[in-house]
Amino acid sequence: MPEQLFKSYALVGDADNRCTLDKDEFEDEVEAEWYSAAVPRKEMKALMKRTNREATFHFILWGLLLIGSGVGSVLTWGTWWTVPFLMLYGIMYSMSDHQAHELSHGTPFRIRWLNDFLYWVNGFMTLHETYYWRWSHTRHHTDTLHVGRDPEIAVMAPADLARLILDFVFLVSGLKMLLLIFKHSFGKIEGDGVHFIPDSERRKVIWNSRAYVAITVATVIAAVIWQSWLPILLVVTPRFYGGFFPQFFNITQHAGLKENCQDHRQNCRTFYTNPVFEFLYMKMNYHIEHHMFPMVPFHRLPALHAAIKDQCPPVYPSVWACYREMIPAIRKQLKDPHYFVERPLPNAVAAE
Repeated sequence: MPEQLFKSYALVGDADNRCTLDKDEFEDEVEAEWYSAAVPRKEMKALMKRTNREATFHFILWGLLLIGSGVGSVLTWGTWWTVPFLMLYGIMYSMSDHQAHELSHGTPFRIRWLNDFLYWVNGFMTLHETYYWRWSHTRHHTDTLHVGRDPEIAVMAPADLARLILDFVFLVSGLKMLLLIFKHSFGKIEGDGVHFIPDSERRKVIWNSRAYVAITVATVIAAVIWQSWLPILLVVTPRFYGGFFPQFFNITQHAGLKENCQDHRQNCRTFYTNPVFEFLYMKMNYHIEHHMFPMVPFHRLPALHAAIKDQCPPVYPSVWACYREMIPAIRKQLKDPHYFVERPLPNAVAAE
C-alpha cells in the first residue's frame, strides 16, 4: 500500500475510538477481503444507474413539509399551536442527517451539481461539515464497526448509556460537531481529521466551516435584533430538538452486532418498515445492502434487497423487532463487552 494512502486513511491515537495500529497492522486489515453477495454484472449495472425522478420527488416533498411546518411555526408563534408545528419542523429538519448521508455518496441525482448543492445545504442542517464528513464516512464504509478505525461507531461495546440517551436530543454528538466546526473555522484540524482528511482537502474544510459559523452567528444576531427566539428555533437548534428522530433509526444500524469482522451481514441490520418511515429514513432500513453496495441509489435498495436476500440473514420484520434484540444485547455488553448478536447466515457463495 502506498504511504500516502496509509496517511490518508489510518487513524492513530488513543483508545477514544481511534486507531492504535501501526502501519503494518493497518495494511493487513484493510487488505482483508470483505464478503460480497453475488449479483450478476448486468443487474448490478442497472441497479447503480442514477436518475433524477425519484430523488426530485423525495426532495420536493421534503421541502414542502419543511417549509410548510416552518411557516406554520411563524404564523402561530406565541400560541400553543406552535408546538406541533415546531415538532414537525424539527423532524423534517433532522431528516437532513439521512439526506446528507445519501448525498455524500453522490447517488440520488444524475446531475452532479445538484447532489453537491443539496449535500452542502443538508450538511449544514445536520451539522456535518461536508468535506470532513465525506472523508469520515468513507472510513466508516471502509472499516465498518472496526474499533479503532471506524470514526462513526454510535454504540460501542460496552455502551456509554449516558451518551446514548443524551444523543436522542443530539447533545453529545451535536455539541462535539459544533466545537469541531468552530475549531476548523480557525484553521485547527486535529484528532481523527488529521489522519483521514487529505492535505488537498483541508483548506476546503476550513473555509466551509467558516461559512457554517457565519450562518450560525447571523442567526443569533437576527434573534437579538428581532428580540425573538424564533430564528434560533428555525436554524441549527431543530437538529437538537428533532434529534430523537434520526437517532431512533441510526442506532439500529450496528448496535449490539459483531465488531471487527469483514462481513456486513454480521455488522449491519436490514429491516422492513412502513412507507412513511422509509421516506423519512431514505430507505436506509436496507442497511446491509447499502454497506455492501454503497453506490446503489437509495430508491433502488429494495430491488437490491430482493436480489440478494437469499444470501443474507433473515430480515427484521419491523424497527421494533430490532429494538427487541438490540436493547438486551446492549445490556449484556455492559457485563460482557465481548458479547454480540450473531446473525444466522445462509450458505451463500461470495461474488467473484
